Amino acid sequence: MNRRNLTLLASAAAAAAAFSFSPAALAQDSGQPIRLIVPYAPGGPIDVTARALAERVRDSLGTVIIDNKGGAGGNIGADAIAKAAPDGLTIGIAATATHAVNPWLYSKMPYDAAKDFAGITQMVRVPNVLVMNAAKADQLKINTVADLIAYAKSNPAKLNYGSGGNGSAGHLAGELFKQRAGIFALHIPYRGANPAQLALLAGEVDFNIDNLAAAAPNIRLGKLKALAVTSLEASSSLPGVPPLSATFKGFAIDTWWGLVAPAATPKPVIDKLNKAFVAALNAPETKTRFGALLAEPVATTPPQFDSFMAAERAKYQQVVKASGAKVD
Repeated sequence: MNRRNLTLLASAAAAAAAFSFSPAALAQDSGQPIRLIVPYAPGGPIDVTARALAERVRDSLGTVIIDNKGGAGGNIGADAIAKAAPDGLTIGIAATATHAVNPWLYSKMPYDAAKDFAGITQMVRVPNVLVMNAAKADQLKINTVADLIAYAKSNPAKLNYGSGGNGSAGHLAGELFKQRAGIFALHIPYRGANPAQLALLAGEVDFNIDNLAAAAPNIRLGKLKALAVTSLEASSSLPGVPPLSATFKGFAIDTWWGLVAPAATPKPVIDKLNKAFVAALNAPETKTRFGALLAEPVATTPPQFDSFMAAERAKYQQVVKASGAKVD
């Protein structure tokens, strides 16, 4: 066999190998579905958006099955993604907690958030919102962030705030807000975001920094007063409510999540997955469906999502350290 034939055979083998790693081929031609691991319980915003995208990529990737693996703040599900075979048949969700907060919050981690994953695309960004009990805000004559800061400075040690627990997004955002504002407010952790919001509605705490999707219904009902959103820019979902970045330059703590694969997944597989999921994220139907959750679809390239997660890890390293939160 001459050198030319050997070269042709090698090229054909390489092409066949690339095709064999195609998730579309694996899912549709072999009948094997793609497993999408959601590291949280069914029914929440992350689960709902994952299921919506799974439906939209059926034509391009075949069947995508959602596998909910909750527990340990998302670490159990994220670890399952990290340790899966890198063949394009197992992918999963990376979120603020699993890939930016938990590496600094937990003394022992079962996976390396920086090395064990390959980004596919970011999916969603949801602003958080600084809210007060509306009746309490009226009583204290607090209508703006500046009013809240002024009250805290004039009445040291009188304010408190609630969150869904030590190291939760609400806790870390609250600590960063206190640090930037130069104020003190006692942190009161609850067993989850819902109990924390109920405590705010009952007047047990003075303010929370809550997920916009969770807080919006009570904001609309007039039970909660929105003072600011924590995104860099104002949210179209809350007209007239400024971002905290207008008071503190660069202040940004959003809730986000996206799609990742095991680190060794071949680039052609990642690119094929990215193409399918980006098309699904950009579909008008997706924007409408996510909009009902007050979630903004965010489609990126794999390198963009990897860089974003790295920047978020660096940011939260400082925030978690300043908060003093730790989970052993």
